[in-house]
Amino acid sequence: MENIGNPLGAFAKAVAFAADKHRNQRRKDAEASPYINHPIALANVLANEGGVEDVTVLCAAVLHDTIEDTETTSEELQAIFGPKVASVVMEVTDYKSLEKSLRKQRQVEHAPHISKEAKLVKLADKISNLRDIIASPPADWSAERKQAYFEWAAKVVAGVRGVHPGLESVFDGLLARQAELV
Repeated sequence: MENIGNPLGAFAKAVAFAADKHRNQRRKDAEASPYINHPIALANVLANEGGVEDVTVLCAAVLHDTIEDTETTSEELQAIFGPKVASVVMEVTDYKSLEKSLRKQRQVEHAPHISKEAKLVKLADKISNLRDIIASPPADWSAERKQAYFEWAAKVVAGVRGVHPGLESVFDGLLARQAELV
C-alpha cells in the first residue's frame, strides 16, 4: 500500500477488513454498540474534524485495534496493507498479555516516542473514548473510574502534544467536561 493508487479504495479495504475482524465484538457502553463503530469514529475524527487526508493514518485508525482485540497479526496487516500501515498499528497496539496497569503506564511512557502518524491515531482514540464515556459510559463504571480514565487519557495525550493543535483542542474541551461525570 506504500504506492497507493486509489486512496479511497485502500481506505474502504481497511474498513471492510476491520468490520470483518470485529464482526462479533461489542463495545462496553450501556448499549453494547457494535465495536466497529469505534474505529470508524477515529477515522471520522481525523478526516472530518482534523482535516487529515493521509490514507496511512486513516487506514491505521480503522485497523488500530485489530492486533490487540482480534486474531490479526502484524504480518497479516503488512501483507495486506503494507509495512507503513502495519507499523503505525503496531505503535498503538497494547499487549493484552501485560497486566492492565502496566499497559496503561506503557501508553503514557511511549506516547512521546511514537511516529506522527501513530500520535494522530492515539489522539483520535482518546477523543473517541472520552466522547463515549460522556455519552454512554459502561454501566458498571463509577464516577471515580470515569474520572480516572479522563486523568489517564490526559497523561497519554500530553505525550502527543504538538501533533495536531486543532484535535488537541477538541480533546481539551472533552477533558473540561469531566466535571459533568461526578
